[in-house]
Amino acid sequence: MDWQKLITNKRLGQEIVHAERHDDRSEFKRDYDRLIFSAPFRRMQNKTQVFPLPGSIFVHNRLTHSLEVSSVGRSLGDDVSRALMKRHPELRGTLFEEIGTIVSAACLAHDMGNPPFGHSGERAIQAYFLEGPGRGLQAMVSPDFWSDITHFEGNANAFRLLTHRFRGRRDGGFVMTYSTLASIVKYPHSASLAGKKGKFGFFSTEAMLYKRIADEMGINREDVEGEGLRFCRHPLVYLVEAADDICYEIMDIEDAHKLKILSYDETEELLLGFFDEPTKANIHKRIIDEGVTDNNEKVVYMRACVIGKLENECVKVFVDNEDALLDGRFEGSLINGMPTLQREAYLRCVDVSMKKIYHSKIVLDVELSGYKIMDTLMNNFIGAAVSPEKFHSQQLIRRVSSQYDIQSDDLETRVMSVIDYISGMTDVYALDIYQKINGISLPVV
Repeated sequence: MDWQKLITNKRLGQEIVHAERHDDRSEFKRDYDRLIFSAPFRRMQNKTQVFPLPGSIFVHNRLTHSLEVSSVGRSLGDDVSRALMKRHPELRGTLFEEIGTIVSAACLAHDMGNPPFGHSGERAIQAYFLEGPGRGLQAMVSPDFWSDITHFEGNANAFRLLTHRFRGRRDGGFVMTYSTLASIVKYPHSASLAGKKGKFGFFSTEAMLYKRIADEMGINREDVEGEGLRFCRHPLVYLVEAADDICYEIMDIEDAHKLKILSYDETEELLLGFFDEPTKANIHKRIIDEGVTDNNEKVVYMRACVIGKLENECVKVFVDNEDALLDGRFEGSLINGMPTLQREAYLRCVDVSMKKIYHSKIVLDVELSGYKIMDTLMNNFIGAAVSPEKFHSQQLIRRVSSQYDIQSDDLETRVMSVIDYISGMTDVYALDIYQKINGISLPVV
């Protein structure tokens, strides 16, 4: 693959006709701004990241997480750009200089397709078709569509959200640049190739859109005869992934300390584990010299040091493996390619997170409640889409926003419209609709 083709400001839906410009923003900065000011992005402020939405103690939601990932992603992209332009002077003065902005924009969008209640919401959508009443739909839909809905994935849904032509929009999707769109597709293959992990990058309805983007940029393709599309990753996906990996793991440790799930001593040990002894001593000295006595503030300082270290190491891994990334031969993540000290420290954080954070009572309670809410919504609204002639179905259908084509003559379109509608809900809105359709609450006038 070639950087000159991989970095393009061509827009999906505006390949021929270009809109008139009234300012000097780059096309990638326009991507960033379109995302920041969009309703789906704003809705992430009310979607669970890991912990319940905050009460007296503020922890991360999907929106604050995405903003932090975007900040780290910009640093990764800028540093990689500077390093590689020294190696390839011919890239100076080209769009390659803007990869920091591309990665930053892609980071903003990477979680926009996630349903309410995070992974619990994903599993509820999948399980409705695999284990619940939705099993009866298999005989009524195409194999590709069945594979899509039984593997429902927030990553694929983000690509759909950014590219699908929903009703009532003035154009097709967000009209993003090819490079930004390709940079969010972490699993560039169709659902039929999802494998045991169940991860894929685009629904069958958007498969040809991704193919068009990938072919234009010269992304390597692996032909899997009769089974679906599979491409190599766009190299910038690795930077988006690294920014996400760094932020969610390290920030979850900080949040767990705030919520007293982890003690200060446990948190300090985890965060300082990324550094050698002289650097640890220097961090302690800086904390003392700057008069920091509050434990939360000490954790904030150590967390900042860790993120800076991981960002630097990931840049080195990317630059050192440029050829493998461009050939599609790089395996694993940038985190996995870091030096042993940082990689093992990261894995310790992952292990502690699994045992003490993600399986903690406060997180499990949210997952249990969220699963029940999502299952109920799926059961009611998919039932309405399958049997729209029923009186109660008509009541539910009227509840769905007009941008979703739930009254289509095509069953698959109606079912996907329900998934679009439910996956776009915030946690609080999903709870509100759940209570209303179950007669638990009445609207207050």
